[in-house]
Amino acid sequence: MNESPLFVRTYDFLLWLIPQAQKFPRAYRFTLSERIQQLALGFQDSLVAAGKSKAELRRNTLHQADIQLEQLRLWLRFSRDQNLITLRQYEHAVRQLKEVGNLLGAWLKQM
Repeated sequence: MNESPLFVRTYDFLLWLIPQAQKFPRAYRFTLSERIQQLALGFQDSLVAAGKSKAELRRNTLHQADIQLEQLRLWLRFSRDQNLITLRQYEHAVRQLKEVGNLLGAWLKQM
């Protein structure tokens, strides 16, 4: 499970995202930065839970992960609009999240 592309891509994204979010200005550090980090970590937690769940619970857990991923996209876009991350950083995040979303979608289709 931990070697699946979805888990690897998500882990790599977290390694990049957490330090970026921690660089937010003080005014955003305990609101937006914290929210982004919690969503990203919650998404990873949902994936682990889905991987360890029985089939009947797995689909609901994966849907929850999908919701968390969409919320993360929204808050990253807001961060870009507030100039908290650069356009280049935002583009990198969007590419990473698109790949993660595609892998998650493929897993959901298998259910």
